[in-house]
Amino acid sequence: MQDFEVIVADDGSGPDIKSLVDGMRDRLRFPLYHLWQPDEGFKKNAMLNKAIVASQSDYLIFIDGDCVPHHQFVRDHWNNRKEKSVLCGRRVNYSKQVTDRLTSEDIRTGRFEKMSVNILLDGLMARSSNLEDAIRIESPALRRILHRNKARMLGCNFSIEKRLIEQVNGFNEEYQAPGLGEDSDIAFRLELMGARMVPLRYLAVLYHLYHAATVVGDENKQIYERLLASREIVCRKGLKYLDEAPQEVKE
Repeated sequence: MQDFEVIVADDGSGPDIKSLVDGMRDRLRFPLYHLWQPDEGFKKNAMLNKAIVASQSDYLIFIDGDCVPHHQFVRDHWNNRKEKSVLCGRRVNYSKQVTDRLTSEDIRTGRFEKMSVNILLDGLMARSSNLEDAIRIESPALRRILHRNKARMLGCNFSIEKRLIEQVNGFNEEYQAPGLGEDSDIAFRLELMGARMVPLRYLAVLYHLYHAATVVGDENKQIYERLLASREIVCRKGLKYLDEAPQEVKE
């Protein structure tokens, strides 16, 4: 499957990322774009909104930069898309030990997708987690038997019609720190609008690489609590800034 585009939404990385993306373009058979904004703190949602505006497709798949997708990841999201729905994938959480051993050759060859003894032992030692989410099952009936819980949207693995994300005005840019709200805010508003959360567990496998845990700030909690109380479907600071006064036109 190659009829898609990839947008790297870059929140303030250095020139090495631009060089990496530029060096890959000629080797790919699909368009690769690099959007960049300067590092001014946590501005992930602003960068995601810029990517949504720039996208040429009517269907969007989201992953994070600290994740590696299975080679069938895009196909699984595309083949299971549904109208007015959010496809909610899961993720395998790799430990620091497994992440440090991972090489570009492991990824290029697909070797990292095979559950090795070392990874299983790492899971038994409670370092890597959610290893069961590395299992890919194509049978819809078997997936329904294995996964009966309510689908929950993770910002690193979901897909959606572009028109739906536009109807809620995209991601809420009020969040200035990670940990809470940047994903759950838009998920809550999409559900309020009537979008259905559809589980994609045991498909669209995604591997999350280790990094230090983030700390949720009080400001994020306050913003999210305001949303729960107001139940506003459309955020005020998203794809469009709805509270901004119109610019004065000078003669």
